[in-house]
Amino acid sequence: MTTELLAYIPSPSQGVWHLGPFPLRAYALCIIVGIVVAIWWGNRRWIARGGRDGEVLDVAIWAVPFGLIGGRIYHVITDWNTYFGDGAKEPVDAFKIWDGGLGIWGAVAFGALGAWIGARRAGIKLPPFGDAIAPPILLAQAIGRLGNWFNQELYGDRTDLPWGLKIYERSDSSGFTSPNLIDGKSTGEVYAIVQPTFLYELLWNLLIVAALIIIDRRFRIGHGRLFALYVAGYCVGRFVIETLRTDPATMLWDIRINLFTSALVFVCAALYVVIAPKGRETPHDIYHPGAAPEAGPTEHPVDGYVEDEREPATVAAAGTAKNSDDDSTHTRRVDLDKPADSAGPVAGLESKAPPAAAAEATTDKTPEVTAPDATGVAQPAAAADSETVDKPATAEATAATTTETTEQETSATDKSEPETELLPPPPDDLPPDPDIETPGDPKLDKAAKPYRKPKPDTATGADESSN
Repeated sequence: MTTELLAYIPSPSQGVWHLGPFPLRAYALCIIVGIVVAIWWGNRRWIARGGRDGEVLDVAIWAVPFGLIGGRIYHVITDWNTYFGDGAKEPVDAFKIWDGGLGIWGAVAFGALGAWIGARRAGIKLPPFGDAIAPPILLAQAIGRLGNWFNQELYGDRTDLPWGLKIYERSDSSGFTSPNLIDGKSTGEVYAIVQPTFLYELLWNLLIVAALIIIDRRFRIGHGRLFALYVAGYCVGRFVIETLRTDPATMLWDIRINLFTSALVFVCAALYVVIAPKGRETPHDIYHPGAAPEAGPTEHPVDGYVEDEREPATVAAAGTAKNSDDDSTHTRRVDLDKPADSAGPVAGLESKAPPAAAAEATTDKTPEVTAPDATGVAQPAAAADSETVDKPATAEATAATTTETTEQETSATDKSEPETELLPPPPDDLPPDPDIETPGDPKLDKAAKPYRKPKPDTATGADESSN
């Protein structure tokens, strides 16, 4: 018999530890740990969806107090007789939230109201925010269920299953003994072996958390649909688990009221999943207009570089030059502090296409060409064929005129300044000049005679070399 009892799950010997005058309650610690984990994980999920760091905490400051108050209100309303009827507790005990008793439905409803207030103040849309924090909230609920284990509450009927839960008798400082004493200590006497319904709900919550993560990653749903799936999934498990519980509860037509609540909330959540918009919001759409963070530039601009900031005519000239010069397609560095001049890249592009005015000025400065008549006397250009004069000068005519003008200027220069004839340099193997008084062989002087420069006689003009 003892071996069989060791197979059951034992309950903690106590749920409250007194540190001097301060009571440390396991139920409160589990709730606090769950809230901390939900805020930490929810913040990571919110950032992954495009939110700002710390906004989950800003909203939680509103949502958590509202959720605790709402959960307590729902618990007191559904267990009215316990506090205001023939129950063991007094009306003032309704405010002792540390004694346990939080209705999840009231916590979700009032917590959503507080979250809406906090999200509205931060410019956040509530549906995408709910999608981000849905799995963390359910994980926090699972952690909070451990507090029911320490308090020996929310258990089911008697059972002989191997995973049955031992409920012990507890006594307080006054000697009062009861298995429902939260502040008492275990006497070691087993009161009953019961269904651990709190453990069932804890495991179910963890299963739904895993399912939500998989659905969110695979289908990338949004617009509050993931939060609705969390509510619907929790309702299914709660409906089944509620049928196993035997703790006192408010009845409606001999049915526990939480069964009606679970069914009604499930229908509403399922309808929302069906009618809500499909897909997921973009990071910009999770905020109200004007509250979204400014998107940073896709690339950082570089000081001193400009592109496509030229005038239309310049851009057209650049397009023409682009076909012939590949270098013009590159971005060029321009000193923005100095005005563009003829040496700049823009002026360089313009210089490749001379304006029409410059072409006309070049044509006007071309010297007049005379044409000889029948007598051989040159006549002015005006007397030439009128068809030739009336035709516009082409590029070939302009080039020929310019070449002729250059030749005339060269002829004038030749007449004014006679050009000095330059003799070709002597070959390197030329023998030395015999006129130079240098000692040498007479044979060499004779061989060098044909190379002597002629010296004309100033009197007769005859060449001395012929004498």
